[in-house]
Amino acid sequence: MTDDRLAEEDLGELTGVAGEAVRAVRSGELTAVVGSVPLEVFGAEALKRHLEDLTWLEATARAHDAVVSAVAQRGPAIPLRLATVYLDDARVRDLLDERQADFESALTLVTGRTEWGVKAYGDRQALADAVAEAQIAGSAKGSGTAYLLRRRAQLAAQESVERDAAARADEIHSRLLRQAAAGRRQAATDPALSGRRDWMVLNGTYLVDDDRADEFATAVEELGKEYPGIRLELTGPWPPYSFAGVERETI
Repeated sequence: MTDDRLAEEDLGELTGVAGEAVRAVRSGELTAVVGSVPLEVFGAEALKRHLEDLTWLEATARAHDAVVSAVAQRGPAIPLRLATVYLDDARVRDLLDERQADFESALTLVTGRTEWGVKAYGDRQALADAVAEAQIAGSAKGSGTAYLLRRRAQLAAQESVERDAAARADEIHSRLLRQAAAGRRQAATDPALSGRRDWMVLNGTYLVDDDRADEFATAVEELGKEYPGIRLELTGPWPPYSFAGVERETI
């Protein structure tokens, strides 16, 4: 979904999720970029089956993202979720009319900004060791008392590692919000989709002013140094998928 500055020729030879040519559907100052897809694949029941096919889902998501990314390079754009299906162009225009205020508000929010992802992964042993060391800081070194304090702290840290990781994730997220126009915490990525078994303690998305992107990246790097046992991973830039704020059921 974009404002009306997108011209038909800007779509070039873009193809959609079914290999179809995409086109512009306009209403007022809003433009939806759409493509016609076969109902035998994208109808409600068929789509439900296909979404359980990870190979099909990955290919379709890549095709969807390619269109969204291309449109977003041409101006402010609001991505709708994958496989948002309407019966015809008239229904799309109805959506633009009914949700005009929502779309305009979302476009205002994302203009001049880009989405970045920050994932935090925990190392249980390294985190427990860091917490234990912090607890015994200042105690006498080399004494039997210091050894007992260290051992007790290590055992306690191992028992509380989940809580300690969550607390650090909260702190990291709060500090990144100060560097962003908006931010959201997402559910941890399903290992079946990511192919990774790392312990994810934070999956955050942040809407960052384009002229502050380097500053945001530096903040992520510095935070990674502050929290032993927590590894931060910065991804992006992405179209503002997490900040559309205008989703609803398809019709």
